[in-house]
Amino acid sequence: MAESLGIGLLGLGVVGRGVLEALQGNAQAYEVRCGRRLEVRAAAVRNVAARSGLASAGLSISDDPMAIATRDDVDVVVELMGGEEPAADCIEAALSAGKSVVTANKEVMAKRGPALLDVAERGGGELRYEASVGGGIPIIGVLQRDLQANDVSSVRAIINGTTNFMITAMSRDGMDYADALAEAQRLGYAEADPTNDVDGIDAAYKLAILASLAFHARVAPDDVYREGIRSLAARDFGHARDLGYAIRMLATARRASLGLDVRVHPTLVSTEDPMAGVEGVLNAVAVSGDLIGSVVLEGPGAGAGATSSAVVADILEIAGRLASGQPPRRPRPLDTSPQFALLADIGVRTYLRLEVPDRAGVLAELGAAFAAEGVSIASVLQVPHPERSLSADLIVTTHACSDGAVDRVLAGLKRSSSEIELGVRLRIEDGCDDL
Repeated sequence: MAESLGIGLLGLGVVGRGVLEALQGNAQAYEVRCGRRLEVRAAAVRNVAARSGLASAGLSISDDPMAIATRDDVDVVVELMGGEEPAADCIEAALSAGKSVVTANKEVMAKRGPALLDVAERGGGELRYEASVGGGIPIIGVLQRDLQANDVSSVRAIINGTTNFMITAMSRDGMDYADALAEAQRLGYAEADPTNDVDGIDAAYKLAILASLAFHARVAPDDVYREGIRSLAARDFGHARDLGYAIRMLATARRASLGLDVRVHPTLVSTEDPMAGVEGVLNAVAVSGDLIGSVVLEGPGAGAGATSSAVVADILEIAGRLASGQPPRRPRPLDTSPQFALLADIGVRTYLRLEVPDRAGVLAELGAAFAAEGVSIASVLQVPHPERSLSADLIVTTHACSDGAVDRVLAGLKRSSSEIELGVRLRIEDGCDDL
């Protein structure tokens, strides 16, 4: 009989139960694939009584994740609790004890990943985190292994299923923000407190991880510029469509001449762009490199099946490595102080929905404000305001200019007596660069 590998699960929620069921239900097949018998020996949960039915011979359940992370008979710790604490401390304790760890925790990996990878190297174990970004999309492994011969120039991604579901509902079904959020919550795609999703925090964690891998540089969540989707209205999707664009919550990391440009915000992308066709809770990641050109990976970004698939794959790789006596895979060294480009210095095109009084002279005032900052207007469309009879919406797009110049235009309008109010501001992605 093959030597067994002891596994400890920290968390038995939707994903944790999916991992447990996969490991138990496919035990024989997995043993053949990796050369080790995989035994889930312990699991930690918040409420032991609620999960007592999952206990079985050889599997104990407790409410002490640290105890399981450091148990002598646990070789691989699988962290699926979420949140920074106590997850990060449990991961560090397990790695310090020489164990290997598999995690789906994007917050921990974004904030403390490099430090924990150092702990893994010193302890002789391995830290794997494929499930932390993109669910079932194998993007971490692609960046670590398959594209390592490439000089990556950019990563573009839709990496939050909640916001993509809401954006799809607003675009396809004409829902407003509140109704789209309520529907996402009803279907279980959004939490009762949706802040991390709708304000771009979750996507910023994931982009920090992807950018760190793509550019071999330390990119922290605070280095990522982010805006959420709360200001979007259903009519913005119609206006964008009339201009030949779709709106997507796009996470972008790229090399610009002024440094790394790393940001998450709603973006107008061409309807011909592959990202425009990514709908519902699907995720997609596009990577551009000097040798491969561009490659796009698309698939389910969340859910028990997709995330469990990535977690179990990491477990099998660790088990196979241990069975063959191979040393752990070590990450490439990181640039710990990369240069970041300020968004104000980046050249972009911009979409503005401005609410204006329906009177003569407004366009002249608007044109003067743009001209004062050297911002060239590409198009203007005036449409009736959907709720105010004495107001109109002006849909303005600009030619490429620094994002800071648009900041100054909007600040000037706010200070003036023009009564022009900003409804929403969105960047248009069409290959502009820093100016």
